[in-house]
Amino acid sequence: MELRHPFLTKPRLAILYGIFWIIASAVMMLILVFANGLDYWASFVEVVSSIFIFAIIGTAIWYVTRFSTIENNSAIKVIMAHIIAASIIVFIWMYLGVVLIKLLHPESIEWMKKGLINRIFGGYMMYTIYVIFFYAVNYYFSFKEKVRNEGKLIALVKEAELHALKSQINPHFLFNSLNSISSLTMTDPAKAQEMVINLSQLMRYSLKHDQHEKVLFKQELENNKLYLQIEKVRFGSKLNPVFEIEEQCLQASIPNMILQPLYENAIKYGVYEATEPVDLKTTCRCTDEFLQVTIKNTYDPNVLSKRGEGIGLRNIRDRLQIIYGNPHLLKLEDNKKEFTVTLTIPQKTN
Repeated sequence: MELRHPFLTKPRLAILYGIFWIIASAVMMLILVFANGLDYWASFVEVVSSIFIFAIIGTAIWYVTRFSTIENNSAIKVIMAHIIAASIIVFIWMYLGVVLIKLLHPESIEWMKKGLINRIFGGYMMYTIYVIFFYAVNYYFSFKEKVRNEGKLIALVKEAELHALKSQINPHFLFNSLNSISSLTMTDPAKAQEMVINLSQLMRYSLKHDQHEKVLFKQELENNKLYLQIEKVRFGSKLNPVFEIEEQCLQASIPNMILQPLYENAIKYGVYEATEPVDLKTTCRCTDEFLQVTIKNTYDPNVLSKRGEGIGLRNIRDRLQIIYGNPHLLKLEDNKKEFTVTLTIPQKTN
């Protein structure tokens, strides 16, 4: 629970409070002079002893409203707390007013005695107004704090979801690579060694950028070229990566490790059971608003098993939903000879 007075934490609020009471005092003073026939000095003393003093003492009412809330206390306790506090504050206000009048303008004591009941009633009414005001202030700042906390919580949940989604991809690819290395150790130890080196570099990239959701497209592209080199060791001439990248795309922003599942998908369904070389073509164009990456791969429909949207593509859609609020930034096209994936990444996001 925040114990510092809002006037201390929010100087602007204190300044507005002071301006309001200065204006109210000036208006009250003019009413006393022109409507009630008091001279300027008597009006000034009356305003200071009533409005100005209450404006100072009234700031303490915030502490009453802060510790007497319906959420933490029963209605009876809250009402009793305010009755007691109001009586104390009105008594102090009346006492200081009398002292001030006797010091500055003793003649006004009679004026004060005539309006004693009205003054007491006015003190309780002003207390009530202060209570409403400070409850509104407390509610406003509590609401803002709640919104901030919810924002932090949403960010933490979002981060946790993204890490969970990424953790699904890395082991999946790692297990495939280790199986390939295992088979190569007997048939081609040199290629197995090359694959281990490339795999270590790829995993180092994954760990290095794991704490940063977005990277430059240039970094992501180099990482995936490394991945394709690993797969090239497995499939040899069957895999033919082709890249057509516009220069301005390299500095665009893209979620890290989001392209790898697309290449995995292309290799799984296009290269794995192919008998002829498969072109795996990556093209990219970029504007101020979007980065569009297109990955195409040919395949033989006669040997291709039924294509579905596996964990990799679902993972990408989920990440796009979390990061950009739009899972439809990933589009798939299949003309029975060529499979095309188009990934659109916004470059200007709120």
